[in-house]
Amino acid sequence: MLVRMAHGAPPPTSEPVKFDEILARLRVLVERLEGGNLTLEEGLGCFEEGMRLCGRGAEQLDQAEKRVEVLLSTAGGNPRTAPLAPPPDHEDNE
Repeated sequence: MLVRMAHGAPPPTSEPVKFDEILARLRVLVERLEGGNLTLEEGLGCFEEGMRLCGRGAEQLDQAEKRVEVLLSTAGGNPRTAPLAPPPDHEDNE
């Protein structure tokens, strides 16, 4: 099913592969959906694409997590986990 894109934004010729590309495409889709100027079919097409991209992004994050666990493995082969430090400008108000 081809979905006509509003506002002159053509559909991507191929699915983004890199995680940053996936995030960028998701941002575009969210902006379009929040704009509210889409037909029902256009909105559903954006939603479907967004869900597909979310799945791919989640898979990439899972793979990255596994790679980090391997890198943090101890000499005995037992992976250890370490929390990520919050960004420098992060303030914990809890």
